[in-house]
Amino acid sequence: MPTNFTVVRVGDGRKSSWEDGDDSNVLREEDETTPGDGNPKENSPFINNIDNEKGSLYDGTNMALFEEEMDSNPMVSSLLSKLANYTNLTQGVREHEEADEEEGARKKTVKSPQMGTFMGVYLPCMQNILGVILFLRMTWIVGTAGILEAFSIVAMCCCCTMLTAISMSAIATNGVVPAGGSYYMISRSLGPEFGGAVGLCFYLGTTFAGSMYILGTIEILLTYIAPNAAIFKAAEKEHEAAAMLNNMRVYGTCCLALMAIVVFVGVKYVNKLALVFLACVILSILAIYAGVVKTIFEPPEFPVCLLGNRTLQNHNFDKCLKTEIVNNMTVTTELWDLFCDSPHLNATCNEYFTSNNVTVIQGIPGLTSGAISENMWSSYGPSEMLVEKKMESLEVSDTSEDMYLPYVVNDIATFFTLLVGIYFPSVTGIMAGSNRSGDLKDAQRSIPIGTILAIATTTTIYLSCVVMFGACIEGVVLRDKFGDSVKGNLVIGTLSWPSPWVIVIGSFFSCCGAGLQSLTGAPRLLQAIARDGIVPFLEVFGHGKANGEPTWALLLTAGICETGILIASLDDVAPILSMFFLMCYLFVNLACALQTLLRTPNWRPRFKYYHWALSFLGMSLCLALMFISSWNYALVAMVIATCIYKYIEYRGAEKEWGDGIRGLSLNAARYALIRLEESPPHTKNWRPQVLVLLKLDSELQVKHPRLLSFTTQLKAGRGLTIVGSVLEGTYLIKETEAKQAEQNIKKTMSTEKTKGFCHVVVSSNLRDGVSHLIQSAGLGGMKHNTVLMAWPSSWKQTNDPLSWKNFVESVRETTAAHQALLVAKNVDNFPDQRLKEGTIDVWWVVHDGGMLMLLPFLLRQHKVWRKCKMRIFTVAQLDDNSIQMKKDLQMFLYHLRLDAEVEVVEMHSSDISAFTYEKTLVMEQRSQMLKQMQLSRTEREREVLSVLTLLWRSNLTPLILQEQLSHDKDIVSHPAVNHSTDATPERVHMTWTKEKFISERTRNRDNQSNVRRMHTAVKLNEVVVNKSQGAQLVLLNMPGPPKSCGGDENYMEFLEVLLEGLNRVLLVRGGGREVITIYS
Repeated sequence: MPTNFTVVRVGDGRKSSWEDGDDSNVLREEDETTPGDGNPKENSPFINNIDNEKGSLYDGTNMALFEEEMDSNPMVSSLLSKLANYTNLTQGVREHEEADEEEGARKKTVKSPQMGTFMGVYLPCMQNILGVILFLRMTWIVGTAGILEAFSIVAMCCCCTMLTAISMSAIATNGVVPAGGSYYMISRSLGPEFGGAVGLCFYLGTTFAGSMYILGTIEILLTYIAPNAAIFKAAEKEHEAAAMLNNMRVYGTCCLALMAIVVFVGVKYVNKLALVFLACVILSILAIYAGVVKTIFEPPEFPVCLLGNRTLQNHNFDKCLKTEIVNNMTVTTELWDLFCDSPHLNATCNEYFTSNNVTVIQGIPGLTSGAISENMWSSYGPSEMLVEKKMESLEVSDTSEDMYLPYVVNDIATFFTLLVGIYFPSVTGIMAGSNRSGDLKDAQRSIPIGTILAIATTTTIYLSCVVMFGACIEGVVLRDKFGDSVKGNLVIGTLSWPSPWVIVIGSFFSCCGAGLQSLTGAPRLLQAIARDGIVPFLEVFGHGKANGEPTWALLLTAGICETGILIASLDDVAPILSMFFLMCYLFVNLACALQTLLRTPNWRPRFKYYHWALSFLGMSLCLALMFISSWNYALVAMVIATCIYKYIEYRGAEKEWGDGIRGLSLNAARYALIRLEESPPHTKNWRPQVLVLLKLDSELQVKHPRLLSFTTQLKAGRGLTIVGSVLEGTYLIKETEAKQAEQNIKKTMSTEKTKGFCHVVVSSNLRDGVSHLIQSAGLGGMKHNTVLMAWPSSWKQTNDPLSWKNFVESVRETTAAHQALLVAKNVDNFPDQRLKEGTIDVWWVVHDGGMLMLLPFLLRQHKVWRKCKMRIFTVAQLDDNSIQMKKDLQMFLYHLRLDAEVEVVEMHSSDISAFTYEKTLVMEQRSQMLKQMQLSRTEREREVLSVLTLLWRSNLTPLILQEQLSHDKDIVSHPAVNHSTDATPERVHMTWTKEKFISERTRNRDNQSNVRRMHTAVKLNEVVVNKSQGAQLVLLNMPGPPKSCGGDENYMEFLEVLLEGLNRVLLVRGGGREVITIYS
């Protein structure tokens, strides 16, 4: 629908920046790229363009409301000014001769591209599509496959390229396509991994195409132009094929070297001669059509000699006769000498020669001869099969001598799929127009029209040639690949008018030109890939001469092209490049289909005649043709592309090109997240999705990087990992620090090989920030279910009580959120190298949903812990049957499919030791020290009496009681606490109320609880240290924090006693659900 714009002029009494003739914003060609830096710069006149010059910023007064945003958001007038001058790189390169001739200042403007649809797209596509296969193999394909099957081969291949052209037109018209052509389109649509893989495949295809064209050139030269120029000559017929291959290798190598020198020295001459080569192709095709028309009235004379029904090579004889009458005498002919041991009439001759007569037929019977009915069906056969006409003949039993006789035979085994692979290169070249997008006046209009018209034209030519060849040429001549039956003439040349040499010379120069074009285009394609920086080892090929000529890429291209020439057979090289081109076309269709289905906002191609179903059909047809033509070559091409893909994924530079694969990933992620939101995961699918809480030092570096490596070991590369940290302050002030912290964490994650997400939160205090992470980290069903943090080892030494209070609050919040909690003590001592031996000891005191069982199993999946054995300890009380407990635990582990040693440790009830009371008193005294310093003397004595009452009720022995009482009195009368010089106890006045009585009783009950907890911590620590002091890792149930906040410091003391004497400990607290099951 039309869109109307209204431009309102706002005057300010000044001359606007785009009216003053300043051309500082005009893009320069030499500013487009930085040669060899690995990252071509893509010019953009839009928002946040860092290349805007200061002078171009708006400095008027009419739009003062927006003046603070002018640095990032330019005025529309300035934007339109830049768009008017915006252009992209042209495909041509500047010759060093031209660079030397430039004098003075650099050019300030780029010459506007002027090429239209016909010259810029249509003719280049025609030149690249029509080529060597048409002239050298088309007649042979028609004769071998028959008109019907040959027609289907051509139709199938042309449909493939037409569908690909439709997809390519949509991509090419979806914005400007800079240098790189087809590679640029694929990489920006499918991402750097696919782009690099397919780009290199396209490069290899173009390089092998150069090999094919050079081999075609040499075949025309040695077979049809100068057969006597062969260096290697076979004395016997069976060695002719090997000699021909050696000649192809020698001449092909020389031709390649010559072409490479031409490309290196003068690319501009290659570009200028392109029209000459195209004229040769067009003239040759016109000669073919003229010859077909002429056969209606006067077919050309090309006699073919048959012996019985066998076709003879017409090289060494002039007359198709066994004998002839000369001067009334019957004499033998040259043909007789080829089949008999002497020229005499009584000589011994070949049995088949004696039994059958020779006949002469016309090689070109003409369009109205009815030959079309004979050539309708296929004639496949094995190698060395004789080319025979369908007619009566006397067969003989002995055929051993046939290979030494001058029969026309198949040089290779023929079948339908082989012909598909050989023919497909003749329809490639459809991207020649898109590769020249920078030279076009209106690329978004010219590329679709020119490409589709070129494919339609060439398709018409190919299909008509199939019918014309089958209707005009004798079947045995069609199946004669090298024209041996017509005195070594090019078969398609016999049909042309006015002379066969029109086709021979035209095809020779056509193949030469196509070879030069391949050697010109392939290095530039490799240079574009290298400069993108996505394949690190190719970056050297991004460099070149001062004028941008890709010297190193040309050398590599010539080397790869030489491997194709060493193969030396056109029929063997053609399927190779078919694979690479088909893979390229496959991904062009895939890119269009993905962009269409994903409906990305930027997908707005001007070419509207596309559909995702057509793209998928084209993609399926490409894949089918790959396996039809050669399934083993198809697999090799896929393996090469996969290896390149994985290499780029593993080592390549990360690029964000807004590609379709990323859009597909986002859609798949959204769909998966919505599905995960529907219900919580089953126990069998539960795995730790870890939120790692990191602390940063003053320089925003990670304090405990081993926490990340332990996370990697725990997950074995699978599951969700969110690495979080908290900065204190406000986001507006700490924004830069937050970003820097995030970068530092990501760098540490990369060093520790931890794959996951990083999230740095800025909060007014540390506690709230951690709480926000625990509550809100993750998205939908991909939320963490486990929190991992380090044990605050220096909590006693710090003067800030918030250090341990934040830890305890984090424990409480994970419990409230029903998330598992892992606390690692001495995490900096955790291993990051493979352990040769050792044990992972699990102390299973209380059931936590199976976390203690699952974690060692997951750790042992990683190479660091793989050789460690798993031991499980459980605690038996006085009333428990230890033997039965061990049997039950072993059976439980058997059902869980876990291999572990089981041991039951008996902890009988015992009297609470004096050491336990001392630890409890020290803990309480430490926690109440500040409070005691503020109490009155009477209240301090009341504290002492309450402790004494507790000790009496706990049945402490008189000796211990006396020591504790003396110790407490010392504390009460210590001069640091009691500043009074009177150390004599005064009478305690106790005025009891109901509230004071309840408070005192509650405090006594808490003191009793502290003693029992300390007793448990001491006894359990003794047992664990005794059994597991030498273990590589100890996993232990983590007790829950007190419900009231008043005992937080006591809770830390309990944990400190529990962990005392152990090196590597992982405290585990379950999330309130079962995480392991015995069921399948």
